[in-house]
Amino acid sequence: MSNQLKFSNSVILYPLLFVMVLWIVFWVESVFGYNFNSYGIYPRKLEGLRGVIFSPFIHGNLEHLFNNSVPLFVLTAALFYFYRNVRWKVLFFGLLLTGIATWCIGRASLHIGASGVIYLLVAFLFFRGIFSKQFQLTALALVVVFLYGGMLWYVFPVNPDISWEGHLSGFFVGILFAFIYKEIPIENKKYDWEKEDYNPENDPFLRQFDENGNFIELPKELPKEENIERKPLGIKIIYSLKKNPDNKAE
Repeated sequence: MSNQLKFSNSVILYPLLFVMVLWIVFWVESVFGYNFNSYGIYPRKLEGLRGVIFSPFIHGNLEHLFNNSVPLFVLTAALFYFYRNVRWKVLFFGLLLTGIATWCIGRASLHIGASGVIYLLVAFLFFRGIFSKQFQLTALALVVVFLYGGMLWYVFPVNPDISWEGHLSGFFVGILFAFIYKEIPIENKKYDWEKEDYNPENDPFLRQFDENGNFIELPKELPKEENIERKPLGIKIIYSLKKNPDNKAE
């Protein structure tokens, strides 16, 4: 797979489908009167492990769902565009590890919502961008911290109604993945003079300069003989009228 940055429909399609599933689950709960909260993560209970898979798709109310939908779409689209070689690994295994970590350290309560995945993506995009030393990814890291840097406070227990354990788990899993996936996501473009087989004598630009760097004008190449259009030679005949001494025309 090419590492060059190229836009494709999957960059928008898969993040959009991910967010749509959250809204469909919430719609089913609202219309048919279901309550899927029991499928959330309940720490240190065997039954609570099912929430590792299901909890990111369950939200308590419309505000909770909306607050998660926008950053989830933006961050997932950024992941799919800039890190297409590892995007599914980061998203799938990151979701699992975030859920398991929440199950291990969380309070004895139901933990629901996609916030852990959001913190996973924020941490991964930021730290991987800084570690890469590539200007595109570093710029992305700065955009992420500008947009979502204020979320850092919620990895601490500042609000008892918020699963800060899920946030903290996602944040550290994102940092872990930033170290694990060290391959260069964007191929650095190499110019001709940076290639190993480069020969300056064959460079048409450098041939215009002498060894002292002075510009020299190369003689113009004459067109090949076979490309010259040959025109047939014409014969011009001129007639003249001359009188003889006897005034008779010749």
